[in-house]
Amino acid sequence: MTSRAAELTREMLSDFGEHAAGLGELYRDLHAHPEPSWQEHRTAGIAAARLHAAGFKVTEGVGGTGLAGVLRNGDGPVVLLRADMDALPVTERTGLPYASAVPGVMHACGHDVHTTCLIAAAEALARRTALWSGTLLAVAQPAEELGEGALAMVRDPAWRELPRPDAVLGQHVGPFPAGSIVHRPGLLMSAATTVDVRIFGRGGHGSSPETCVDPIVTAAHLVTRLQTIVSREVSPRESVVVTAGMLRAGTKANVIPDEAHVALNFRSQSPRVRDQVLAAIRRIAEAECAASGCPRPPELAVSGDFPLTVNDAAADARVSAVHAELFGAEAVIEHGPLMGSEDFSVFGFAEHNGGTAVPSDFWFFGGTSPQAWADAPGEGPEEKLATIPGNHSSQFAPDAEASVQAGTAALTGAALAYLS
Repeated sequence: MTSRAAELTREMLSDFGEHAAGLGELYRDLHAHPEPSWQEHRTAGIAAARLHAAGFKVTEGVGGTGLAGVLRNGDGPVVLLRADMDALPVTERTGLPYASAVPGVMHACGHDVHTTCLIAAAEALARRTALWSGTLLAVAQPAEELGEGALAMVRDPAWRELPRPDAVLGQHVGPFPAGSIVHRPGLLMSAATTVDVRIFGRGGHGSSPETCVDPIVTAAHLVTRLQTIVSREVSPRESVVVTAGMLRAGTKANVIPDEAHVALNFRSQSPRVRDQVLAAIRRIAEAECAASGCPRPPELAVSGDFPLTVNDAAADARVSAVHAELFGAEAVIEHGPLMGSEDFSVFGFAEHNGGTAVPSDFWFFGGTSPQAWADAPGEGPEEKLATIPGNHSSQFAPDAEASVQAGTAALTGAALAYLS
């Protein structure tokens, strides 16, 4: 028996074809004009204008460049739909006719898809208010890639003027086929922490290293030694990743610099292990600097602290049931926990909702067209995914039509799981 939410979603999106061309144009425009974290002014302006035209009361500048649109439609729950807007410092190499026009910046993680789907779902729900009851809170968030945007929004005094949600819903596009949905109750995504290590040496001429303390050598030892945290300090039953994503030092081949800078990122799936890894990084950095005879201890700065993404089991069951009806039971896959990270969960935390946690659910949807998936080399899904550029790749290119249609249906259906 088809649920009321699935029936309403199909009815609500029955005219999707009439709007598909415009939504595809919107997506291509957002893709061609990516904006880095905290600079999403153009994107936020477009989202605000579309939501306002659809009848939402829009509050702009929430937490910087974020915005929230409220559409009240009678009695019922308050449902928060969230999308992120920021792009990455990546040079696009997709070759698409609508590729990024901004040098060194690209929507390599699909936030342009997310924003388009949020606008599309909000407009669809606004067109058919006779089919549902409650309050829709559409949130376009900045700076997800830094793990800072959600927290900035909920700490803004303007956030306290918005209705408190009864459900927080969000989604993320991935390289698997459009029409596929990934759900998981409980732990879905890992926590992520960024650690910047500043190493102090004593610079000089490259011909006289004995008069110097070379911070590059110290940094190299540090990066190598850090690999032993996962292999020798953390239980193999725990999922942990430690990555040295940047090592910056020096200006010329024959000059030993005064400083080196190492940027680290690590993923963990429990607060205890996070604290263990962070303590190990600090201990190893200080020990390597002491072993090298550095003139002063290293400086460590922790930033970009993403929380765990933990789905409420009841909310996930409710939403995934609607998705199974919309896309087919075989299209809904349980997978994870994943090592990727999100700051989405912040919107449901008790400390930002009057002391009571709000049930939240986050899922993934496919963005590869059926034809592109069929043409991808490989026999099974794992082999095909190994050949299709994924998130954060300079060649990541969700299909403009298939991804937007799938994401809009998924987000609209999830909202109606509560609002119907």
